[in-house]
Amino acid sequence: MRKCKVFVGSSHPELGHLVCDRLGVEPAPCTLKKFSNGETSVQIGVSIRDEDVYIIQSGSPQINDHIMELLILISACRGGSASKITAVIPQFPYSKQSKMKKHRGAITARMLANLLIMAGADHVVSMDLHASQMQGFFTKPVDNLFGAPTLARWIRHNIPDWENAVVVSKNPGGTKRVTALADSLKINFAMIHTDRRRTQDDYSKKKALKSSKNSHQNSKKSSNNDDDEEEDNIVSEMQTARIVQGHVVDDDYPVPQTPVTNGTTKHLESTSILDSDALGGSYDAANSDDDDDDESSSFAQEKLITLVGDVNNKVAIILDDMIDKPNSFIAAAEHLRLNCGAKAVYVVGTHGIFSDECLETLNHSKCIDKIVVTNTYPIGRERIEKNSKLVVIDVSPIFAECIRRDHFGESISVLFDSLAAIE
Repeated sequence: MRKCKVFVGSSHPELGHLVCDRLGVEPAPCTLKKFSNGETSVQIGVSIRDEDVYIIQSGSPQINDHIMELLILISACRGGSASKITAVIPQFPYSKQSKMKKHRGAITARMLANLLIMAGADHVVSMDLHASQMQGFFTKPVDNLFGAPTLARWIRHNIPDWENAVVVSKNPGGTKRVTALADSLKINFAMIHTDRRRTQDDYSKKKALKSSKNSHQNSKKSSNNDDDEEEDNIVSEMQTARIVQGHVVDDDYPVPQTPVTNGTTKHLESTSILDSDALGGSYDAANSDDDDDDESSSFAQEKLITLVGDVNNKVAIILDDMIDKPNSFIAAAEHLRLNCGAKAVYVVGTHGIFSDECLETLNHSKCIDKIVVTNTYPIGRERIEKNSKLVVIDVSPIFAECIRRDHFGESISVLFDSLAAIE
């Protein structure tokens, strides 16, 4: 491609070189180094005057250093009189902080968007933003590519009996993402809801009431059998279980005793939670979509997990945009396998962040059959080889085709719907 330069940052060089190979170009020379005091230095090694510049820099474990490196690269290209600067960020950093979940918090994703624009970026390309509304943070064009077509193609080719599979959302906030994949595959979907406010006593009362009602209906022969069968079908598609210490337990499992130092404090906390929820406050806003954010604080609490849908004797596909922490995925997989009758569970996500020992924990879980992610986030080769359940899908053709079409002024809308353009 003439009048075009592709720079590869140090966050994910493997993906950057794959994109360059797909485009048939060499990565543009640049020197990225650190001074002894930790400052980042960037030196562009080629003329970029009046050329289209694409900088590939994804999220990584050293996220803050690589963000600063990206900003300095953009600024250096702007100082070198580049015609247009496009930041290609496959996994957008700080995307979970795209809303104010608590009072006196910060919307960090908006701040990062402002930094990119102020540094000189004219265009931003990313994949599966945590919240699509983040595109409104930018005053320049944003292309949010989708990983769903790639994941759908892998599901068709690698999951046996995928026509009868069910796509499952592990929290209510991911339902829209799940329904989009289910519609493209033309299969059913289900939703899991985890509730910390309901106690084991409420659960046992409801279960006893339900069993007594069922026995009463069986003994009583009424004329409206159709209505009863329809109600039974609706009830049978909701399975509820208890979660203690991050794992699904039986109904007779003892209730864990949590130490309470001050009864007044506990009462105030419970009333504040109820009041904020009743007033439309921050309880649901904090936990509707990002159940993993506060897993450490709620790990010891007993919760109730409910599946709305039917996965009995079917393959369950738990879908999320990123796999960061393991507890909610393991609890969902155990509930699907042990209580709901799923014959296999696949954990599928676009961004495999795998903080700390997340990948190893998921790999050792007996209820998870496969972990499927794309290569938008760097995962070490040794780590991939050690975890046999992990499958990494290459999405470099999508970014390469996006860069090619953008450089030549072609439409990229076809990349949002299917993979026909890159095959």
